[in-house]
Amino acid sequence: MAHKDRGGSVATPATVALTRAKVPYAVRAYEHDPAAESFGLEAAQALGVEPARVFKTLLVDTGTGLAVGVVPVDHTLDLKAMASALGVKKVAMADPVAAERSSGYVVGGISPIGQKRALPTVVDSSAFGHATVLVSGGRRGLDLELTPADLVAVTGAITAAIAR
Repeated sequence: MAHKDRGGSVATPATVALTRAKVPYAVRAYEHDPAAESFGLEAAQALGVEPARVFKTLLVDTGTGLAVGVVPVDHTLDLKAMASALGVKKVAMADPVAAERSSGYVVGGISPIGQKRALPTVVDSSAFGHATVLVSGGRRGLDLELTPADLVAVTGAITAAIAR
C-alpha cells in the first residue's frame, strides 16, 4: 500500500515519522464526536472497520518510566500480561497528563508512532491476524492504516498477548 490520503492533507508527528521511514500507510479521517464515550469504537464505526482491526494506544507506568501498549479497541489492556511482556513486576495505567506530556499527543489521539520520546512498546499479537490495522494518527478523528509488521518495525515494538 502506497501512502494514500483519504481525508485531506494531514501532517502530524505520526505521519511525518511514517513518511520519513518510507512506511506505506493510508490516512483514514472521520468527523470526531466530542460526546463519544470510546474514541476507538467511534473510529471503528465511523470508518466502517471491524473493531478488532482498530487498535488503541495506552500508556502504562512501570514504576521506573512509561511504556506503550497497543490493543484492539474492543478489548482492554491486561496489566499483568503487559508487565510480563515488559519484564517488570507490575504496571499501572499512566496518569493522562503524564501520557500527554511524554507522547506529545492528547488523550484520545495518542499515536504509538512519532511520540516525543521513544518508549518501550508492546503490540497485541492479535494484530497479526489482519492484513492491515488502524492506529491513531495523532489527533482525534484521524487514524492511520498500515500493516502490523510495519507498525511493529516503526515503533520498535515487541508483540505479546496483552489484550483481554
